[in-house]
Amino acid sequence: MVNPDELNEPSVASNQAGADPQVERDIQRLQRRWVVELEQMQRFHQWLDEKRTARQPCRVVGDSRTGKTIACDTYRLKHPPTLISGQPPHIPVVSWQSPPDSGNRDLFEGILQALRYQLNRGTLSEIRSRVYRTLKACQVEMLIVDEAHRLRPRTFSELQDILDVLQIAIVLVGTDRLDAVMRRDEQVYRRFIASHRYERLTSTQLVETSAIWETHVLRLPEPSNLGSAKMQKILGPVTGGYLGLLDRILRESAVRSLSRGLKRVEFSILNEVAAECR
Repeated sequence: MVNPDELNEPSVASNQAGADPQVERDIQRLQRRWVVELEQMQRFHQWLDEKRTARQPCRVVGDSRTGKTIACDTYRLKHPPTLISGQPPHIPVVSWQSPPDSGNRDLFEGILQALRYQLNRGTLSEIRSRVYRTLKACQVEMLIVDEAHRLRPRTFSELQDILDVLQIAIVLVGTDRLDAVMRRDEQVYRRFIASHRYERLTSTQLVETSAIWETHVLRLPEPSNLGSAKMQKILGPVTGGYLGLLDRILRESAVRSLSRGLKRVEFSILNEVAAECR
């Protein structure tokens, strides 16, 4: 299990008068983002390892809230930069999330920011050259572009050029809209033909994951039996197998339970939180 503080700043727990300090600490812990490396994520990371070693482009598609972004961020964190005195750092994996309607300049400036490179004004050509030099100097092996379906069509050509010139494994991550956007240019689509589908949890996986979350993320004083048939009657329909939604409902239910002086997630509280997400 990973606790990537880099992914999200911890929230400050409410400081109610007379509150139990341990309860406050538990609530603050639950407000942070936790990542559990499920089997699905482990298989995905192995697939990325193969693409990075072969320096091959690919794409990752799936519905929102299935865990694609967290899985990619976790992969980046598992391959941290190596600092060498007097030399540029070796940065194996770089990740950038595309804002809506991103063009070429957005792409290049985003890559430089991800590399912690101080931006200076310049023409598009100058910034492009700076990106190429920096990627090469930092020995980048893989570039992950999240929300890639937001890229303008011509920006995909810039990514193809980076691939051709620097032999960097480029990973495009997005929803099914990514496939629709890329199919408009047959050449681009064929270059990124290899794909990985990030699926929603099956009913069996949902039971297993609920139990894992109870043990490793919620960690309440008493068992809540979240994997039981009774609890799954709530979690199954409301989450639809989306890992992100499951995480949100379980952690909020745990926080609400602790705030009310309970030591476990009661059925009524889980149902209360789930009802807000229907």
